[in-house]
Amino acid sequence: EVQLVESGGGLVQAGGSLRLSCAASGFTGDDYTTGWFRQAPGKEREGVSCISRSDGRAYVADSLKGRFTISSDNANNTVYLQMISLKPEDTAVYFCAAEEALYCDSDFDLYTYDYWGQGTQVTVSS
Repeated sequence: EVQLVESGGGLVQAGGSLRLSCAASGFTGDDYTTGWFRQAPGKEREGVSCISRSDGRAYVADSLKGRFTISSDNANNTVYLQMISLKPEDTAVYFCAAEEALYCDSDFDLYTYDYWGQGTQVTVSS
């Protein structure tokens, strides 16, 4: 059974930083990609970033480039989302998701992802 477990969320002041982690287990192979999505109250879930386990190919949503960085530790099956210069509008539940594919796409189509974590709350105070 595939499981994705997020951690690292919390309350931070505007301008601060957080690093989210997504630990994956249960995959029988290495051909999967990991994405981060977020959902603010009353808004649709949106794609944040994704990374391909096979070659490290990564994308970050245009509006978040320069502040959010995705990385992976394949040996430990963990993907990280480093967030800096956080703003109140970054407040949301952040979800980790995985797709059994070689490469992720910058269109962040959440319907292509096969597995989801439970989410971790990020709150940025002004």
